[in-house]
Amino acid sequence: MKKIIFKLIIIILILMLIVASFAFLVGFGYYSNKLKEKPLISRVEEVQKKANYTTYDQLPSNYLHAVVAVEDHRYYDHGPIDFIALMRAFYTNIRDKEFDEGGSTITQQVAKNVVFNQDRTVLRKLGELFAAFDLEKNYKKNEILALYVNTSYFGDGYYGIYDASKGYYNKEPKDLNLDEASMLAGVPNAPSVYAPTVNPELAKKRQKHVLNKMVEYGYISQEDANTVNK
Repeated sequence: MKKIIFKLIIIILILMLIVASFAFLVGFGYYSNKLKEKPLISRVEEVQKKANYTTYDQLPSNYLHAVVAVEDHRYYDHGPIDFIALMRAFYTNIRDKEFDEGGSTITQQVAKNVVFNQDRTVLRKLGELFAAFDLEKNYKKNEILALYVNTSYFGDGYYGIYDASKGYYNKEPKDLNLDEASMLAGVPNAPSVYAPTVNPELAKKRQKHVLNKMVEYGYISQEDANTVNK
């Protein structure tokens, strides 16, 4: 009996290795084809050269903290992939029998925005992994974070933090206060739902979630959050 179980384990491990190898080859091939169309560095340079591109130094700390807190709170502590978040998302999706929770890092989201389209396919997700490693090999974390907020969609036709800040509040990103920064940080997760002009109540609820995360990870005090939640 023990021999049969041992053989089954070996077979399962071999099958897992085959599947992983196949996924690796497919994902790498998909990403390589995208780079043939246009190299990663050229894609990034195109984004950075756009009018009103907002660099990391031009973004207020409250906004940067809000984005990291709600999107990827371990951003500066992990590499291109957060394996802890992936395992947590996998467990949650299996437990809830749904596949709504992802484990994508900010770097992976930049890979999606800069290299791939928005289709939620397995092929794209595999390609994202290689693009994420390439991004972190060529750019610093702060640069990648700036790329993220400049390529995110904020609803109402606003792409990038500059257009969103001007469009919703008629001010440049550097002038955003905590109320405005925490509101905008929550929008890219689901722009069609959380855009302030679409559903103010849901937008406010999302903002409260952002503020709670900022408190949880030590970026602001509960008193600061309470002043916004009034």
